[in-house]
Amino acid sequence: MSFPTPLVVALLFALGPAGGPPGPAEIQVVDAATGRGVPLVELETTHGVRLVTDNAGRAAFAEPELFGTEVWLSVRGHGYGVKADGFGYRGVRVTPAPGAPVVIQVDCEFPAERIGRLTGAGRWRDSALLGHDTPPDLNGRVAGQDSVQPVIYQDRAYWFWGDTSRLSYPLGLFRMAAATTPIPAGLTADDDVLEALRYNYLTGPDGFVRAAIPLPDRPEGVVWIDGLCVVPDERGEERLICHYSRREGLAKELDHGVAVWDDEAAEFQSVSTLLTSETWRHPKTHPIRYEADGREWLLFGAPTPNVRVPATLAAVLDPAQYEAFAPTEEEGAPVWRWQTDEPPSDSKAERERLDAGRLAPADARFLPADAADPTRRVQLHSGTVRWNEHQKKWVLIAGQIGGTSHLGEVWYAEADAPTGPFKTAVKIASHERQTFYNVCQHPVLDADGSRVIHFEGTFTRDFSGNPEKVPRYEYNQLLYRLDLDAAALRAAQD
Repeated sequence: MSFPTPLVVALLFALGPAGGPPGPAEIQVVDAATGRGVPLVELETTHGVRLVTDNAGRAAFAEPELFGTEVWLSVRGHGYGVKADGFGYRGVRVTPAPGAPVVIQVDCEFPAERIGRLTGAGRWRDSALLGHDTPPDLNGRVAGQDSVQPVIYQDRAYWFWGDTSRLSYPLGLFRMAAATTPIPAGLTADDDVLEALRYNYLTGPDGFVRAAIPLPDRPEGVVWIDGLCVVPDERGEERLICHYSRREGLAKELDHGVAVWDDEAAEFQSVSTLLTSETWRHPKTHPIRYEADGREWLLFGAPTPNVRVPATLAAVLDPAQYEAFAPTEEEGAPVWRWQTDEPPSDSKAERERLDAGRLAPADARFLPADAADPTRRVQLHSGTVRWNEHQKKWVLIAGQIGGTSHLGEVWYAEADAPTGPFKTAVKIASHERQTFYNVCQHPVLDADGSRVIHFEGTFTRDFSGNPEKVPRYEYNQLLYRLDLDAAALRAAQD
């Protein structure tokens, strides 16, 4: 008597009730060090079948003719990978079969660990196809979202995003989407942060997200906001405010100003319009509160704070009360000061001065040296600076302009003051031929006494030169976590 092979048993087990074709085979990619599933790992056969792991690190392999056959899968992990073989190929041989899960171990190549995709459809799509229990879908019918702007207001966490795509039509929402979540409390490194960020979107009658800053009297153009913060008005009541920019595109601004959140209407409404020539005397990016010179200030900057204004609504609305952080040269060395006449200096300005021979590398403040090669300087793109209680330092997490991917690398640095100097930076994440921009750290998600921190950014092919979209991940938000005790960060901590 002969017995069926394990493959035959697996195939019979996977057959439908009517004896139909077998279901997909399970492939899971896990971090070799932690055992956790790794999202956004691309697996591709030699004949071009591409799989992308979901938030649990799973991929549903639905190629029945290949079940029980040894298959080569190349592995592309955007910061995760396997060793190259003798011919330089990076991949694995697997034998996929329904009912017989395959596990692929990958090494994390940078200090930051990818946690998952925060926005968009099908975040646990493959796990659901494979029969695993998965979290319920979010409301809002969101396909993709750009550039988060978070703020704590009235004992809730508010989250705002730029352009939001929909599944039902190529044009989506271009006047900011919004959601709220409870404020997480007492998080540990073992907690499910994705569960803590279960967004409750503000939606319209059709169930799709609605405009958080409609500006009905100005229907033309897209509207973006930044600089969200909470300040007291003349009666001492806390008001949620932002800077808004109404635009015809990336380059042309139609108008801009300051808006205040209307609690009853649950939307931002314009309270001031600024001259289009006013480029820095307004809220900007991700502000922080800071006490100096006997006052409480709001500090703005992208990513390094280089503009400040007193932390009141009246001051925020008055361009004359803004000050910029910029250097003057005395005996060949820059002397930094707050002043009201000149625009602020930043990483780009320091790069230009360094290249022109007008700045010594040792005097750079916002242009840190690469810890792996101190002769190289990192020109910073958008990001955040936040106080970290575990390090007792101001922590900078920001993207880079002109790395191995044009906007795909993320860097970590520390300083004793929010304005730096940030002397040395460590690369903590990378995205091969993809963009990961407008990076934002979330102190609300700090775990284990701020030893473990979290940041997110927008993942897209835009600006990368790559014509391929990564299915479901394109134009969406990815969340990472970073253990500040990691040995790889010591160069930035010394």
